[in-house]
Amino acid sequence: MEQTVELIELTEGNLEEKGCYCLRSKPNSVGYKGKNEWLKGKFHDGLKYIKINENNKQAGFIEYVPIERSSRVVYGENYLVIHCLWVGITGKGYASQLIESCIQDAKKQQKAGVIVVTNPDTSWTPSKEVFIKNGFEEVDHAPYGFELLVYKNSNSANPHFPTDWEERLQRFEKLTILRTPQCPFIDVATDNVLIGANKLEIETTTIDLKDRRELLELSPTPYGVYGVVYKKQLIAYHRLTTHSAYKRLKELS
Repeated sequence: MEQTVELIELTEGNLEEKGCYCLRSKPNSVGYKGKNEWLKGKFHDGLKYIKINENNKQAGFIEYVPIERSSRVVYGENYLVIHCLWVGITGKGYASQLIESCIQDAKKQQKAGVIVVTNPDTSWTPSKEVFIKNGFEEVDHAPYGFELLVYKNSNSANPHFPTDWEERLQRFEKLTILRTPQCPFIDVATDNVLIGANKLEIETTTIDLKDRRELLELSPTPYGVYGVVYKKQLIAYHRLTTHSAYKRLKELS
């Protein structure tokens, strides 16, 4: 049987019908609904969310945005930043196809290139290897395993991370969760930390980062979307189980 593969770009007009890829099995969850609402507000900022379908079945997606509107803590001029790349049907080159669609869009928009932040220690960022395979180069790194890769269309200056990561942690003695609604799993990740904190009777502060200025100033890692800090130490930059959150907090209490 011949396979039909198509790329579908989400828009404000088709979002309710098509829906985002992540957490799609729970369309009534707070995270899924919040993600769709977040997308509606970002399409006007140049965000692109493209799904790839195989025989009308969702096979993966890519989300990217101009750097000026990005949720990643990285500096640069006139780049597109890939927030997420995820492929559920592997071995068929779908990830490369999605990356290539982003590269071609960057060229069409006359962007300097495309940026992506990777980290081998979490599935919340895409893996580095597929980007290297598609012509990206690593140009910077940050604590906790974060890597900055770029595909350049011009001789523009390389993008780069901040260097004040340790100083950022010093601001947070109390248990603090910093987050944005860019990822639909943030709600669950937050709840898991709160459950652990409540068991230990630790007071928690949640900071909803309202704009890129706050994100660039406060985020404890390049990931930007989610970070947990306690007693000036990074607790998490991705979802922990309730047990892992409790254990980590107890070690520092």
